[in-house]
Amino acid sequence: MTDDTRPIVLVVDDTPDNLKVMSALLKDLYRVKIANSGEKALAITTSDTPPDLILLDIMMPEMDGYEVCKRLKTDRKTRDIPIIFLTAMTATEDEEKGLRLGAVDYITKPISPPVVLARVETHLKLKASADFLRSKADFLEAEVNRRTREVVAIQDVTILSMASLAETRDSDTGNHIRRTQRYVILLAKQLMDHPRFSAYLDEARINLLYKSAPLHDIGKVGIPDRILLKPARFEPHEFEIMKRHTILGRDAIEHAEQSLGMPVEFLALAKEIAISHHEKWDGTGYPEGLSGDDIPIPARLMAVADVYDALISRRIYKEGMPHAMAYQIIVEGAGTHFDPDVAEAFTNLADDFQAIAQKFSDKDADMDKKKTYFAEAIGHP
Repeated sequence: MTDDTRPIVLVVDDTPDNLKVMSALLKDLYRVKIANSGEKALAITTSDTPPDLILLDIMMPEMDGYEVCKRLKTDRKTRDIPIIFLTAMTATEDEEKGLRLGAVDYITKPISPPVVLARVETHLKLKASADFLRSKADFLEAEVNRRTREVVAIQDVTILSMASLAETRDSDTGNHIRRTQRYVILLAKQLMDHPRFSAYLDEARINLLYKSAPLHDIGKVGIPDRILLKPARFEPHEFEIMKRHTILGRDAIEHAEQSLGMPVEFLALAKEIAISHHEKWDGTGYPEGLSGDDIPIPARLMAVADVYDALISRRIYKEGMPHAMAYQIIVEGAGTHFDPDVAEAFTNLADDFQAIAQKFSDKDADMDKKKTYFAEAIGHP
């Protein structure tokens, strides 16, 4: 073993003779550092080359060994360095105090050189084993975190790809996904402390809502082009077909969940949003005619977000409505179309909704191109 690879042992003692004796005893086996005060010991321990083990005297002026030990054990960078008290204090309570502070051993003076060497060797071997296990654990934790990030990233990309697929077949743009996703989160955070919602809405579930919200219209991929791409308002029979996108979306997500062979919480939320975001508070919505609190909370949030965005957005068959008019429609729909408390949360967030709409607005040129494309796709001049 070369000098560069030998373990470092720090000897801390305020008596020069004791430092000399211990240095002479250890120097053939270890790299030895010495400190004649607690302050110097702390400085060496927090340097770029910290010791692998510390032999620490207790009775020192200004800062005794107990205090040095306490500071080292409360510092994340130094807490794993083994400390052996080397002291003339022989009382049982002194030894007990030292071990309670975190020391691994307690040797009383006058020392027995073979005993000191044996204990130093033992604790260095234990530290090497502990360092190895800690290194492996850190590596495994880092690897788990890395793979988790990869899975989450793949999951997020898959969700957005699926949602974007639905959007490419609709007259809406991909920015509809971004806007409604952000509207829903605004509403959820606003209602976190509301007595009707606080038991349900927490940070974890809000994060899941952010993931699941883009899938609210995934069922549109199953609607025929002659209806989905129609550059005019639906006839009653066409609207009945269009309404089926809620069921198709729920079924598609449920099929994906079944293929995984296990329940996935964000997919459960996505199903609730897909099937129920067109339900109305008074029971006149679709597809199931749910009313009041029977409508899942995620769907109630999406209902406000989706309607607001539909009102302000330009479509092939209509111009976008000014924010003030959309605001008034949401307010008037409280208690009939919308959960009144969710509608009230919207009123408190109206400026934020408008800011999101402006930040992720649809460009007129893009809409004009899309209008031409959709007209050609279904045979309209």
